[in-house]
Amino acid sequence: MGIVLKQSLKNTLVTYLGFGIGAINTLFLYTRFLTDEYYGLVGVVLSAAAVLMPILAFGVPNTMIKFYSGYKKESKDKDAFLTLMLVLPLILMFPIAIISYVSYDVIDNFLSKKNPIVKGYIWYIFLVGMAMAYFEVFYAWAKVQMKSVFGNFMKEVFVRLCVSILLILVYLKIISVEAFLKALVVVYILRTLIMKVYAYYLRKPKLNFKFPANTKLILSYSSLIILGASAAAILLEVDKVMINQYIKIKNVAYYSVAIYIATVIAVPSRAMHQITYPLTGELMNRKDTTALKQLYQRSSLTLFIIAGLIYVLIILNLNDLYTFLPEDYSKGFLVVLLIGLAKVFDALLGNVNAILYNSDYYKTVMFMGAFLAICTIFFNMWLIPNYGLTGAAYATFLAISIYNLTKIVFVKIKFNMLPFTIDVAKVLLLLLVLGGGFYFLQLPFHPILNILIKSLLIVFLFVSIIYRFKISEDVYGVISKYFNKENK
Repeated sequence: MGIVLKQSLKNTLVTYLGFGIGAINTLFLYTRFLTDEYYGLVGVVLSAAAVLMPILAFGVPNTMIKFYSGYKKESKDKDAFLTLMLVLPLILMFPIAIISYVSYDVIDNFLSKKNPIVKGYIWYIFLVGMAMAYFEVFYAWAKVQMKSVFGNFMKEVFVRLCVSILLILVYLKIISVEAFLKALVVVYILRTLIMKVYAYYLRKPKLNFKFPANTKLILSYSSLIILGASAAAILLEVDKVMINQYIKIKNVAYYSVAIYIATVIAVPSRAMHQITYPLTGELMNRKDTTALKQLYQRSSLTLFIIAGLIYVLIILNLNDLYTFLPEDYSKGFLVVLLIGLAKVFDALLGNVNAILYNSDYYKTVMFMGAFLAICTIFFNMWLIPNYGLTGAAYATFLAISIYNLTKIVFVKIKFNMLPFTIDVAKVLLLLLVLGGGFYFLQLPFHPILNILIKSLLIVFLFVSIIYRFKISEDVYGVISKYFNKENK
């Protein structure tokens, strides 16, 4: 876990920097510098692009990570493989672009049926989706070289920093809202070009248009990965798109803020997965089941400790946090509660996705994911018209919970591994005790002071108990190393 913790810690710092900037954008700049309707429009465009992205990427990011380590260090087959990875996304990008052009009016009218403000933004969605797709390709290119920090910076910080600048320009009336939306598309394209330069700096491509020896397997895997990646995107993003189809678009703005608050819980997972994914692929290629099980359980425990603590901090401070936002945004309280719980469940599964996508059973997993993605859409169609924002949250929570339970059972049956240990139960008990105890602690001070005092007390007690009883070797090791440095 040495290389995992080292790069994970760097990625966590970078990701939290990005989330800090994103928090300023989401909670303050967007909510004050754009109307609720235009904020909702931004949410619809980006979410629709995120749903489209896995299809445009043709499964290449996952495929590159799975197969790259299987080639000899320098070989013509490796060059042919990387060339194929650069070309594959174009197979679907061109047809989808043509379909979008021919069917523009039909698609445009469908998306703007409930909210006319969405009309005219089809190409924005396509261009952002295309930029997202190739960014992930070049990011995977860097990750297989075991270099994930710069790519994480570009993913988590760059766009958000640019958005901050653009929103300030809107506030100063230097640019219009329409110019802001166009500039947002340019930012995503620019990010992809910068990531391309960095990826090629790490390993310059030697173009070889001959098919590698295992091309058939690669194409089969990539095609099926589209199902899995699309399912994941639908689980995470389709709710915003579907809110636009059933209720007023300003609700997307309220939902986006609530989702953003809950997504903070997933930051450690996202940071650690940047390095555990290629490491898992390497262990599976070596068929080292002992090390794989250890990585599975230790990543689960570490992520559960961090995600669980963040969830408790968010829920116990949420009322104070909402006092800083316009009143309508407080409608998202239950959304944060449900989506946050789903994110904790995700963290508890550790590197399970890396195990499944790098295994010989990826086909079954893809179809399971596709089925659950369809369930998500139907859950949203049923619950959003009846329960509004809360209905979207229930739909996502149900879908993620079913999907995660399915993955746990599948890995247990096929690999005879579970992520849970007795230490997970200890952490759960500790979180319940602290959460229940501090729920009744209502401080009479300014909201910022309330948040600060309550958070410091919870973190101190939680970390002290984790450290005192050595519940996690990895967390204990990091804290011990920090204290040793302080004492020198």
